Amino acid sequence: MARLLIVHHTPSPATHTLLEAVRAGAGDDRIEGVEVVVRPALAATAIDVLEADGYLLGTPANLGYISGALKHFFDQIYYPCLDATVGRPFGAWVHGGSDATGALRAIDVITTGLRWKPAQSPVVVIGEPSKLDLDACWELGAATAAGLMPG
Repeated sequence: MARLLIVHHTPSPATHTLLEAVRAGAGDDRIEGVEVVVRPALAATAIDVLEADGYLLGTPANLGYISGALKHFFDQIYYPCLDATVGRPFGAWVHGGSDATGALRAIDVITTGLRWKPAQSPVVVIGEPSKLDLDACWELGAATAAGLMPG
């Protein structure tokens, strides 16, 4: 069975709502043969990453960058997972108060270094999440998980 690892830092109600939409999409009943594992960024380990076949990453944009928790996650897994996870698909969602450019750039730089491949375009939500934003997060989860389905 394929495994999708969702790594998130969701300290606010808005970022948590986005996580729930991503999780609901990834867990859609039409997606078969994919186990969804959810880990807070401060608890996710290199073993979690090595055991997964694809990834979804969620973070607020804090002071123009990814959250410290997601950065810590990447710091912990980078070298242990560098060679073993080349080419694995990932998706990301970012929530910002006014701008998410720096956070998106950081995710791009780090995942490029890991040589992961974007499975979907990132979802960027500025301000309070709308229904369209929640739908986009649901689609991000569903499409990334569906891409891991066997056969």
